[in-house]
Amino acid sequence: MSVARTRRRCAWAAPDDADYLAYHDREWGVPARDERLLFEFLILEGAQAGLSWSTILHKRAAYRRAFANFEPEAVARFDARQVERLMQDAGIVRNRLKIESARINARAFLAVQEACGSFADYLWNHVDGKPLQNRWRSAAEVPARTPMSDALSKDLKKRGFKFVGTTICYAYMQAVGLVNDHVTSCFRHRELKG
Repeated sequence: MSVARTRRRCAWAAPDDADYLAYHDREWGVPARDERLLFEFLILEGAQAGLSWSTILHKRAAYRRAFANFEPEAVARFDARQVERLMQDAGIVRNRLKIESARINARAFLAVQEACGSFADYLWNHVDGKPLQNRWRSAAEVPARTPMSDALSKDLKKRGFKFVGTTICYAYMQAVGLVNDHVTSCFRHRELKG
């Protein structure tokens, strides 16, 4: 049996789905400060609203292609014609509100960069610059939202962002490593704690 199959992981890490496993093992919960990556996850988490993460994860390459490799400056320039083109793109979720929110969020993202120096600085200030280390024993203990995600959601909405409800914000915080929500029995909890 391979090492990948024998390691203990969070229950949601589907062992028969190579993309999901790689996402769990290499990305989820890793502290991110790269502006493009932070923008990518902001858009993907919003696109995921009401859907499974696996749906979005399997469409990630198409999203990168459709959304200019998640360069916020390029997405901010999208016009109505590009939105219509994206509405025909079967590789992504063709929800007009989600597509339009990407360009709205790109503009808001750039405004935060201008006001705060970087989006990473703005975001990481919510956790005093270092990841919160949770110690959940099971997935049932992991919250869907917290007072911190409530505050982030409220501030992002005030700044004009869309699809940034508190549950989306908490999933975003987990994805980009503001919180370490790997369960304590998962090999990644220990690695990311260090």
